[in-house]
Amino acid sequence: MAKYKPYDYSQTVLLPVSLSDQLMPGTLEFAINTLVEERLDLSQFDKRYNNDETGRSAYDPKILLKVVLLAYSRGVVHSRKIEKACKENVIFMALTCGQQPDHSTIAAFVSTMKDEIQGLFSSVLLVCEELGLLGGSEFALDGLKLPSNASMRWSGKMADLQKKKVKIESLVGQLLEKHIEQDQKEGIDESAKERRQRHIERLQKKAAVIEKFLQDNEPKQGRQYKERRSNVTDNESATLHSSHGVVQGYNAQALVDAKHQVIVHAEAYGHGQDYLHVEPVLDGAKERLQSMGKPVDYFKGAILTADTGYHSNASIRKCEEERIDAYIPDRNYRTRDPRFSSRDEERKTRRKKFLLEDFTYDATADQWECPGSKRLRLKCRSVKQDNTLYRQYRAEASDCQDCQVWDKCIRKRMNNIKAKTLNVPIGAAGRNYSREMAAKIDSEPGRQIYPRRIGIVEPVFGNIRIQKRLDRFTLRGKLKVNIQWLLYCMVHNIEKIANFGYAPA
Repeated sequence: MAKYKPYDYSQTVLLPVSLSDQLMPGTLEFAINTLVEERLDLSQFDKRYNNDETGRSAYDPKILLKVVLLAYSRGVVHSRKIEKACKENVIFMALTCGQQPDHSTIAAFVSTMKDEIQGLFSSVLLVCEELGLLGGSEFALDGLKLPSNASMRWSGKMADLQKKKVKIESLVGQLLEKHIEQDQKEGIDESAKERRQRHIERLQKKAAVIEKFLQDNEPKQGRQYKERRSNVTDNESATLHSSHGVVQGYNAQALVDAKHQVIVHAEAYGHGQDYLHVEPVLDGAKERLQSMGKPVDYFKGAILTADTGYHSNASIRKCEEERIDAYIPDRNYRTRDPRFSSRDEERKTRRKKFLLEDFTYDATADQWECPGSKRLRLKCRSVKQDNTLYRQYRAEASDCQDCQVWDKCIRKRMNNIKAKTLNVPIGAAGRNYSREMAAKIDSEPGRQIYPRRIGIVEPVFGNIRIQKRLDRFTLRGKLKVNIQWLLYCMVHNIEKIANFGYAPA
């Protein structure tokens, strides 16, 4: 007969644990502990407390910051899960020295760091500078669109939200009628009545929330005075089109140094258009680096690469004002690159668009004739687009409705106009930064420099989103979301310090 070693779950075992031995040199938790203890000044948190003579002792901000950074490095962002880790995980126990902060303390600590988070991020960046992790000669800018703690179902223009409120109120009325009808019958299950009543109360609460939102908020204005979608739960968030689908959240921007992929500046915005962020990101990065003792012209002569979403005259002009060697291609740069010629030929064969040379000009009548033998008459003598002046010609709507070559025509329907529009360039309206950048990208140095952007900034977002599983924000409001985004970036930078081999001064 087989013989096994006996075991008894009722026995008591004493396990001697040395907390310092759990923080092994070379690990991320060791770098977090050493940085917070020796390099970060957390005295600015002291003003939060007034318990020097009376009141209960508070958790040390160093303990809370260590716990949050370690939790984020492991993809744990919810305060209740962080609290659980402090009770069950030996590494968290070592960082807290056996203390067990509750979830409300952790959540309040993170969401109220608006006055301290910038200084903490700069302190970590200063350590990166001392260790030689910053090159200062080449940077890449990109954005990561992450969902936040906001529901897309509560998004829409003000008219849409008003319709939603009316629909909910109509549903409440129907349920109330059914509720009264059921009450008049005998033998009705009381539990069913309670469930129906709770459902009615939930709908009434939703309608009240929307009504209050409509009373307290104005429509959000976008570019060209068009109304943007608002959100009842977090009106500072935006509906964003990302590679992972449409999300309700924030566009998290990061400016990354090329030498060791250290994030030098980060901020979250409630706009999906990347070209709006070049100026504020560069200004914020300059301010941060000046606070670290860097000169005002730190970015002078540095290379900056960004993808096509950042291409605009304003963005390029800002880079030139800062004397930055920027490489920001337009959306059609690949069509001019001979390396993509085979792909472009296949695309042109599959679907060819008409160009200006496909139209015939009648100088006597000042009209153009399209390939479909229809006339386009003068609509506007001077239209300015991208610092270029155009004469604008438009076809009749009736001519375009049944056109057989509609798919190959120059422009799609825009602004509910059912007729096609032809813009003929007649001259320049000032300096065209976009064309100058296109020529720069098409040059041999431009084709060599711009592709380096992928190896600089994309691994940073891959580390944050995939390796650290920090793929969403759990807070609401730009101020709180920005705190969380800076904490995410701090985790990335501290890991760079840990991998480089941080040693205390």
